[in-house]
Amino acid sequence: MSDKAIANDTSSNTEKNPDNWVSGDEPMTGAQRSYLQTLSEQAHQPEQFAEDITKAEASKRIDALRSKLDLGE
Repeated sequence: MSDKAIANDTSSNTEKNPDNWVSGDEPMTGAQRSYLQTLSEQAHQPEQFAEDITKAEASKRIDALRSKLDLGE
């Protein structure tokens, strides 16, 4: 498979479901905390931010807020 074909292969395993992350049960990272807080403020949904969530939950909330704000990938 060429490099271009690999780059366009949407069945690749480069993006895992956060529920399947090995470290998904660990506390969210500082970067996730900051980004989630910013996004929740921009989306006027402060209830989406919480200090005590996991990496996996933070990722899901970030994805949902990015989608709501139409920030794409």
